[in-house]
Amino acid sequence: MSDNNYSNALEHEIFNYITKAADHLKVDTYVIGGFVRDFFLKRQNKMDIDIVCVGDGIALAKEVASLLPNKPKVQVFKTFGTAMLKAFDLEIEFVGARKESYSEDSRKPSVEKGSLSDDQNRRDFTINALALQLNSEKFGELLDPFDGLEHLKQQLIITPLDPDETYSDDPLRMLRAIRFSAQLNFFIDPKSLESIEKNAERLKIISNERIVTEINKILLTEKPSTGFKLLHKTKLLPLILPELTALEGIDEKDGQKHKDNFWHTLEVVDNISQETNNLWLRWAALLHDIGKAPTKRFSKRVGWTFHGHEFVGSKMVYKLFKRLKMPLNDKMKLVQKLVLLSSRPIAIVDDNVTDSAVRRLILDAGDYFEDLMMLCEADITTKNPKRYKKYHNNFKIVRQRVRDVEERDHIRNFQPPISGQEIMTIFDIKPCREVGIIKDTIKEAILEGDIPNEYDAAYQFMLNKAQELGLKQKA
Repeated sequence: MSDNNYSNALEHEIFNYITKAADHLKVDTYVIGGFVRDFFLKRQNKMDIDIVCVGDGIALAKEVASLLPNKPKVQVFKTFGTAMLKAFDLEIEFVGARKESYSEDSRKPSVEKGSLSDDQNRRDFTINALALQLNSEKFGELLDPFDGLEHLKQQLIITPLDPDETYSDDPLRMLRAIRFSAQLNFFIDPKSLESIEKNAERLKIISNERIVTEINKILLTEKPSTGFKLLHKTKLLPLILPELTALEGIDEKDGQKHKDNFWHTLEVVDNISQETNNLWLRWAALLHDIGKAPTKRFSKRVGWTFHGHEFVGSKMVYKLFKRLKMPLNDKMKLVQKLVLLSSRPIAIVDDNVTDSAVRRLILDAGDYFEDLMMLCEADITTKNPKRYKKYHNNFKIVRQRVRDVEERDHIRNFQPPISGQEIMTIFDIKPCREVGIIKDTIKEAILEGDIPNEYDAAYQFMLNKAQELGLKQKA
């Protein structure tokens, strides 16, 4: 094997089939991009593989499928001239070598056929332009026209062409540069970093769905603040999450200051990322204080306040998710709930707080109580060791109070012991306002501790309330 041959990267049997198909069709064929990059980085093998050929990528995909034992279905994307098939738990995408670029204001690239050199030129970074030949004659030979291998060793993100051209052609690459930097712990070439800031406004032509995909990947890195600091430095962040950058800055009045909630937020995201890989909990950490910018007020008596920022923030979550075309389902509702409840647990530490407040927190948090506590603990960013210890001890007290009340009153996922249907049967009435009143008063009585969370106590309470409302039991 020559110094330039890396056939040991191509031991998976899928490459045998691709080689046979490429030789049969007489098209130069290469595996390119992430698979090759990650082989040299000794990262876990990717489950998706990009194949480029100098010719018809769709025809190549169909030929490979015909040779495979299970004859997998080929998905064809004619608009983009690409095809995809699944085999051996892999997703393999095929494309003909091409040139690709965006016009000044278009979200869709113009595409035309090209050479392998054209295809490598259009790649975002030199480390993603590495290609290994798959034709049998030169199987495993590395094509590295931009010194991508050397840049991998230097841990450097650098564009194949002038960065202005690369980023202007596809502005999403600016986000990808930051994402790869955060994922791989690589440096972005200074000239490239300057170019991102210069071309930041070009991001506006990219769809929100593609932008969010990159933001999610940054959020899922080991230390998300690395990526968000670069987004901030390059002026991309206010174009994507203005609600977040609005938190930056410290105001001072009458000698009183507040903390910089933007930089605090990045610390909270890093903290929660040490505890969970759940993307939506990381989103909750990122957005937990967004209501502070619109609710910031100064009072001579108490200084800076952010009254109601949790409620305002939870409303902002919906608008933000909708704007970015993110899911408006239970994932968003989890983020909303955690933002809304983020200040509730610490209030329970106070000895004067009643068990009623504890019951209401358990009921409101439901299955998300542990997620909420994880967020609250991540929110502790003080550098003072005594305060840090005190705050964490406070949350231990919260957990204990919740355990005590829950064991006694069984409030979690609480349903009143008597259903609306049973109330209607007992009093021989149809659905009406009185049924709702009785149900609500039973629930309130249990939460306030006036009656235990038991059927007999609730039944007697119901009879008394029904009498007040003028209802009589069915004979």
